[in-house]
Amino acid sequence: MKKFGKTGALLALALLMLFAVACGSNNASNKDNAGNSAPANSKDSGQAAVDKKVVLGFSQVGAESGWRSANTDSIKESAADAGFDLKFSDAQQKQENQIKAIRSFIQQKVDVIAFSPVVESGWDTVLKEAKDANIPVILTDRAVDSKDTSLYKTFIGSDFVEEGRSAGKWLVEQFKDATGDINIVELQGTTGSAPAIDRKTGFEEMIKSNPHLKIIASQTGDFTRAKGKEVMQSFLQSNKNINVLYAHNDDMGLGAIQAIEAAGLVPGKDIIIITVDAVKDGMTAAAEGKINYIVECNPLLGPQLMQAVNDVLAGREIPQRIVTEEGTFTSAEAKTALPDRKY
Repeated sequence: MKKFGKTGALLALALLMLFAVACGSNNASNKDNAGNSAPANSKDSGQAAVDKKVVLGFSQVGAESGWRSANTDSIKESAADAGFDLKFSDAQQKQENQIKAIRSFIQQKVDVIAFSPVVESGWDTVLKEAKDANIPVILTDRAVDSKDTSLYKTFIGSDFVEEGRSAGKWLVEQFKDATGDINIVELQGTTGSAPAIDRKTGFEEMIKSNPHLKIIASQTGDFTRAKGKEVMQSFLQSNKNINVLYAHNDDMGLGAIQAIEAAGLVPGKDIIIITVDAVKDGMTAAAEGKINYIVECNPLLGPQLMQAVNDVLAGREIPQRIVTEEGTFTSAEAKTALPDRKY
């Protein structure tokens, strides 16, 4: 009996020590780094919050120009820098592709949807679907004409009307002493798109102050270099006396320059050329004197978009309109700025 009692006491002591160690381990798991008590699952839930990335669905217009490519690069790089999971879709300049992409983002339950609309109209239905799914929407570069502004949180981009005004104002100044008619041809952007509508509106608003400035032909070049060349060839065949070309973007202007040179004319001299964008190829042409004046449209919207996404998800109030800062360039100014141009 004495032997059994000693063994039992040792066994009891061992069990007591094991219990103490186990209790100590449990208490340690409920302490934070400062030694304070924490909820039992705080570490797990905190790690889950860290691991969860913001999922951003973005539908791009396409890759129709150097501007658009720079815009896409900015968005992709900024999303990576922000640590976002970017779901990117190229609409190839078709509205139906964008609507399909947005519906796919809704089905995937992304955190935020952003897109650059191909055209202004026809978005209400799909935007209401996003709103019903409690997914906030941010517009970039181009606006929509939806009367219900609650369908999107903000629009980040340029003031296209002001860009048109800048182009028109410069032209009015150049021909303020004209005594004869100055014939202008216009290469418009994609029909129905916000920049095409607004750049035309702003330009016409300014040049109407001078009755000698006359737009004799205006046609879409779809924002592409190839189409710009094709339409300019048609303008040159139909109109023997063209003094000015106003192109809604650099790429169409660059295509038009090819047509002008093929016709034996000197771009920038025989025909004054005004474009919008100020991408590197356009700035190079301006530095060479082939483009006389460029109105800047900044494509590097990525950082502003990621900040807006963070603000929206944090519940902070943001302006419904965020305008990008932009400038203008004469040929001489383009030559000076070109070496440091990022796009």
